[in-house]
Amino acid sequence: MSFLKSIEPKNFHTEIPYKPMGKYVHFLTIRITESYPLFQTDEELNKARVSAGIEDKTPITRLAMFKRKQSSPERLMGRELMRNYGFMTAEECEYNVKFAMDNPDSIIYGFAIGDSGSEKSKVVVDTAFSITSFDESHETFTLNAPYENGTMTSKGEEGSKPGEVTSRINQQDHIKPQIFFPSIITLKDPTEASFLYVFNNILRTRHYGAQTTRTGKVRNELIGVIFGDGEIFSNLRWTQAIYDTLKNDNKLNDIDPLNEDDVIQHAQGSIETLMRDEFIVHTDFIGDSFQELLAEIKTITSNEEQLKAVLKKADDEAKAYAKKHIKGKQDDKKKSAKK
Repeated sequence: MSFLKSIEPKNFHTEIPYKPMGKYVHFLTIRITESYPLFQTDEELNKARVSAGIEDKTPITRLAMFKRKQSSPERLMGRELMRNYGFMTAEECEYNVKFAMDNPDSIIYGFAIGDSGSEKSKVVVDTAFSITSFDESHETFTLNAPYENGTMTSKGEEGSKPGEVTSRINQQDHIKPQIFFPSIITLKDPTEASFLYVFNNILRTRHYGAQTTRTGKVRNELIGVIFGDGEIFSNLRWTQAIYDTLKNDNKLNDIDPLNEDDVIQHAQGSIETLMRDEFIVHTDFIGDSFQELLAEIKTITSNEEQLKAVLKKADDEAKAYAKKHIKGKQDDKKKSAKK
């Protein structure tokens, strides 16, 4: 069963291959913060000292969004959908605790369970960097905890005097809204179903980073898809190329946030420029061709019956792969047969 008309079948495998076969698809994404998320380790925002651009060699500090901060929320979104439509249960497969080893999440995003088995992720995600500098992209908040009456003033609770103002205060750096993180997500050796599965996860995921129930709203603005026979440039190089073109067009401002339309326009232009220096065979869906593809995918993923068909196809492919190639799954079946 084929789902897409915009993409030639030659770009997909008919089944998930066991060994790398040289097919890649790259999802070109601009991650845009829409609240005050936290991408941190050891209570500090992740950051890196790098060159501002490819042409502009001035060192700046940029916010960093590590790969796990990107891939984990997206695979959790896929797992949520699989449970919602009855293809997975919480008992048989629990994230980072007990992997079922034979569903799309396990096979596409990978797992490792000691001697029981492992599968290398077919989704490659690298650290993403903010276009603007750390100083322009973060803000320090003073946090405190209210008393039962909803104010900062005590009414004489245990350990405090009436009228005493709470001292439960802490400071925390947060990333500002409208900060842009260019990110390339690569899927190795895609089938049509795994391509749609990963694409849908990216489109649907809305929260990233720590404290995802309270903040961390992030929108993924996909601007293109590139099929090729190899990997392409890094997130950092793409970010630096965007920075150069924004600076050359006087679109950078130390006070106001970047204009989203400017970022998208310069991101697309930078992709086209950088791809001219690549040494791979590739087919690009950028601009009008991507909008046609995106509209087709949204039609599929917003229709319950078609979405269920995609999930079932992805699940069938994962189970066929696990049955054939995953030792742990084979051992479980042998033990069950002996009993």
